[in-house]
This record gives sequence, C-alpha cells and structure tokens, in this order.
Amino acid sequence: MKKTLAILLSAVMMLGLLAGCGSKTTEQPSTSGTENTETAALNVGVFYYDYSDVYISSVRSSMDEQLKAMGVNYTNYDGAGNQAQQTDQINTAISNGANLLIVNMVSSGSPDVANEIISMANGTPVIFFNRAVDEDGVEASASVLNAYENIAFVGTDAPEAGHLQGKMIGEYVLEHYDELDLNGDGKISYAMFKGDEANVEAIYRTQFGVEDADAVLTAAGKPALEYFDASNTDKYQVDQDGNWSATAANNYMTTNLSQYNESAGNMIELVICNNDDMAYGAVMALQNAGYNHGEGTTAIPVFGVDATDVAKDLINNGYMVGTIKQDNVGMADAVATITANLIAGKENKFEGLNENYVIVDNWFVQIPYAVYTGE
Repeated sequence: MKKTLAILLSAVMMLGLLAGCGSKTTEQPSTSGTENTETAALNVGVFYYDYSDVYISSVRSSMDEQLKAMGVNYTNYDGAGNQAQQTDQINTAISNGANLLIVNMVSSGSPDVANEIISMANGTPVIFFNRAVDEDGVEASASVLNAYENIAFVGTDAPEAGHLQGKMIGEYVLEHYDELDLNGDGKISYAMFKGDEANVEAIYRTQFGVEDADAVLTAAGKPALEYFDASNTDKYQVDQDGNWSATAANNYMTTNLSQYNESAGNMIELVICNNDDMAYGAVMALQNAGYNHGEGTTAIPVFGVDATDVAKDLINNGYMVGTIKQDNVGMADAVATITANLIAGKENKFEGLNENYVIVDNWFVQIPYAVYTGE
C-alpha cells in the first residue's frame, strides 16, 4: 500500500510540474512558507461551497495559514452555492494539473455528487471536508468512500451538534423556566430558524435541537416546548436560498415580533438557530424591538451553532446564551495533516492527528463539537 501510494503521488506530482497551476478562480494560486521538492510539486485545488458562509470563511482562513506554512501551491475556488459551478471548477483544476483536491461540496449529503467528483479525479487523492457525503450518515458515507483509495473525509458527526444544542437548551430553560415564561401560561414558546431545507446538518439540528430539549424538560415534569405559530406544521422557518444567513433570520424574526409579542400576550420566549449567523440576525431583530440589550432589559434566549467570533462576543456580552463549537482550526489542521502525510507517501494518511479526533475505518476523521456558553 505504501509503495503504491508513493508511486501514485510521485506520478501526480510530476503531472503538476508539467501542467503548472494556472486556472480560472476567484483567487490567485498561493504559495509561501518553507518549500521542498515534494510540496513545490504539489498543486492543490481547494473548493469551498460558498465564501459568504461565515463558518466556512473561518475555515478558509485557517486552511490558508496551514497550507502556506507547508509551502504548498494551492488555489481556492468559490462554489457560490452552485454545485454545477463547483463541478466545472473541479474539472478545470484537474485539466490544469491539480494533483490533490480538497472539497467542501455544495450539495451536502449527495453521494451522486461525491461519486462524480471521485470519478473526475480518476485516482487523484481527494479530501472531502465539512459537508456530509451522504445524508443517511456515517455508514452510508462509508459505502461511497470506502470503495476508493486515496479518499478521506474530515468532518463531524452530523447529529451531535443537534444533540448538544438540545441538551444545552433544555437545561437552560429548566433552570430559568419561570422568568422565561413571559405570558405565564406554563409553557415556553419557541422559534426555529433552519439554514437549508435539504442539508443533512440542518435537518439533524432542527430535529434534535427541539427533541433533546423536550426530553430534558419532560423528564423534570415540565411541558415540551411549543412552537410559536400553531399554523406552521413544519415548526421552523427556513432560509429559502439555503444560505443559513443572518438576513433571512432577521427578516423572519422582525415579522414574527410584529405579531407575536408581549402586548399581544403571545411573545416568542426562545429562539433556536441552526447556525450562529442566523442567531446573529435573530439577536439584531430582538434588539431592534428593545430586547437583549444586557442587564436591565428583558432577554429572549438565543442559541446557535459554530462558535463564530461574532457569536462568542454576543454571548460574552449577555445578548445570546450559547452555541455549539464547530472547530474551524481543528478541521483545517486535520486536512493539512492528511495532506502532509500524502505528500510523504505514508501508508497511514491519518498519522499525527489530534488524539481527540475519532477515526472511522480508513476514510473518516471526526472532529468533535463542544458546548460554548462564554469565556
């Protein structure tokens, strides 16, 4: 295996030397740090699903730092939320000599897209990251990725964020039940903002963020959470563009507050968001309505996922309660470590990874989530 991988990488690196690294992208190819023959020969295409995503932007910054420090020639590509565009970018990069692909797929949870990318790579190593390869979970993804050599996925256990968020919400609501029940009806009404209708992470977070909170509450003899709008059978409001955006959440929350408020006796008493950008949008709408300004004002608890810098500032200032950390630095570090191992022709491409990461078979590096409620 080690000999085969070393031969393969030597071959693709030679192709990289012959082909060069020019391509039509949103950024110029980059290289810096301490170069050696192997890293200089490596021509890496890094494909992001959408630069505008706040969390992905933080991963990109961390990835740039890691790859530059390694002295790797690489080019970043912005899929701009369009899978066809990203597929064309991958095809162009391969034609221009890319000999390692690092891919954050636009179409989350799509084994057909993953298989197409692997087929296009035609033996070139591919590291998928962040967005699930198959919406049905680890076992289904394994059936796709285990069929190929030189393939890896760096990501998370998709349901874990929802479970952690739900437990955090349940425990917080239980501890502050009476003060949160603004209309005194003995129940807590909530709003839920979903990032993308089809995204597997969004689906799990929307489901378990409520289910696990309800489990905590009902075990303590309290009623389950109640969605604020009885006419909405989905029990969430989704970003119709699939962008997980602050704008979408802000617009929804502003409209909601015009109808569901303390004056009407039906105030939304809890806000659950699939990510921190949507949480930020919800907080801004609440602040515009006079809430969540810190000590001396009524606070509607808002929860997110990602632990972005903006969200951490909101939490530390008392404007938001908590989030679930998705480790952008850890994700970039794992991808860079695998890249370095491939360059070195190591048989174990996961050698040297953080001991806290979970490795599944020979393809999946799982970066754990963590609860964040302030410094």
